[in-house]
Amino acid sequence: MNSFSEVTIIHKDGEKIQSVSIDLIGEEPLSIRIDGKPYSVVMRTPGDEIAHAAGFCLSEGIADFPEDITAIACCDGSDSNVVTVTLTETQRRKIAGYLDRRGFISQTSCGICGKELIQDIMTAIVPINDDTRFSINSAVSCIEDFSSHQPLRRKTRATHAALIIGAGTDVLSSAEDVGRHNAVDKAIGKLFLDHALSRAKGLVLSSRISYELVQKAARAGIPIILAVSRPTALAVDLASRLNMTLACLAPKTGLYVFCGEQKLIA
Repeated sequence: MNSFSEVTIIHKDGEKIQSVSIDLIGEEPLSIRIDGKPYSVVMRTPGDEIAHAAGFCLSEGIADFPEDITAIACCDGSDSNVVTVTLTETQRRKIAGYLDRRGFISQTSCGICGKELIQDIMTAIVPINDDTRFSINSAVSCIEDFSSHQPLRRKTRATHAALIIGAGTDVLSSAEDVGRHNAVDKAIGKLFLDHALSRAKGLVLSSRISYELVQKAARAGIPIILAVSRPTALAVDLASRLNMTLACLAPKTGLYVFCGEQKLIA
């Protein structure tokens, strides 16, 4: 697996349209198993899987010292999307209660690794049937207007923001949080509780577009995602399958459109 990939995309700037090649950061699921049981699935850039799993175990309180782990290895030689951690008997007894309370978060099972896991996740969401279109200028304005919706960031310089916009690019809800996933959940939740999600046509992000954020938007039925930064390769793959549009600010003017270009017009 590669930590990044080169892709050819469409750069739209008013009436001007051209193809450009850019690099997208990789994003893959990493399933972490503790003593053979699924514990968590996290999305990450491929590489350093063993170190990643070890650091995860330390931060989660699963291991206090390296000696608490008797073995740590990828599922097999060809798939580094699953890492199994085996604890000492002493450590296993020490944290047994914690593991029971924590519960196992499993999006996979023995024998389902890597590509199978990605496919299962992608096929669990229904494609969006929505032909809403935004003009390129109004889409760019939505992204560039973030500061007016980030009072906490102006104070702390440490938050992400998410805006949900309607068909006329009017802001329906907004939220800030130190976690970009949290900000999206909050913005969606506001409309969800008000029974107004059907009005949501676009999600605008202060961050990159990750697989999880595409998944959240798809679950909310939002067809277009606009962002300050580029998406990951897996996010583009998922969005393409779900009939969604992903775009971010281009370096100088206009937008980089990664999929669903027909929904952004001059």
